[in-house]
Amino acid sequence: MQLHELVNTFGQDLQRRYGEKVHKLTLHGGFSCPNRDGTIGRGGCTFCNVASFADEQAQHKPITEQLTQRAGEVNRAKRYLAYFQAYTSTYAEVQTLKAMYEEALKAADIVGLCVGTRPDCVPDEVLELLAGYHQQGYEIWLELGLQTANDKTLKRINRGHDFACYEVITKRARALGLKVCAHLIVGLPGDTREDNLETIRKVVDAGVDGIKLHPLHIVEGSIMGLSWKAGRLAELSLEDYTEIASEMIRLTPPEVIFHRVSASARRPTLLAPVWCENRWLAMTEIGRNLDQLGAQGSALGNPFVYQPIPR
Repeated sequence: MQLHELVNTFGQDLQRRYGEKVHKLTLHGGFSCPNRDGTIGRGGCTFCNVASFADEQAQHKPITEQLTQRAGEVNRAKRYLAYFQAYTSTYAEVQTLKAMYEEALKAADIVGLCVGTRPDCVPDEVLELLAGYHQQGYEIWLELGLQTANDKTLKRINRGHDFACYEVITKRARALGLKVCAHLIVGLPGDTREDNLETIRKVVDAGVDGIKLHPLHIVEGSIMGLSWKAGRLAELSLEDYTEIASEMIRLTPPEVIFHRVSASARRPTLLAPVWCENRWLAMTEIGRNLDQLGAQGSALGNPFVYQPIPR
């Protein structure tokens, strides 16, 4: 079986609702982060180096130019979601955000926004701005970097917020009709398998529409990268990630959409694990595990049932 037959994937969900492929185009809005500039903390999260997943040169280009470039690179869809990915994409004055978001929404073939941010950086004015686009008929996703529900681990990785902060903003956002996607990392120092499973239970209990699962990448330029080089940080094995991620998926209700079940980074930015260079390795192993032991939601007694898209 293919992964989308075992998991409620974002790609299949979009194709089912829009009748064609809808692709996310990643954007860099030139935002900063309150955990780097001293507002909340300095140095950022210990795992973070934005260059591992974002094109830092893109921040110098207008949004429309970035969209045109990204659409030309993917060339696999005719409709798109504008994804503000790098740093904290709600960390600016509301009028600045409004101008940037609306520049993206006015571009041809854009059906909505995905906005990546921190749960402690979404004031009511920003929620109302995004809710206004939702009311206009746009697809709006608020992507919240939670990483783990374990407050001790959040403190250890210098995250700067706790799980209660995530719960509050999630409830506010969903009450306004916004879709919330939680970003979660497996393999954080201090987090056990049981912590990961408890995280997915808490996220589901708080209410969630989408989830992104991500193995811990140890990357150049991060504090964790220094610890790894000094031999003080163990790396996550493919086998452990497969087992934990698969169980988290089985604990997730079938209506929740998985935007991602793995992720990759490139060397030399990526230090470890080397298997994270190829995201298909984990996706293949997770698919095999789910096929053998049960699909999304099966641990809850309500497994995901694949519905083929009419051709």
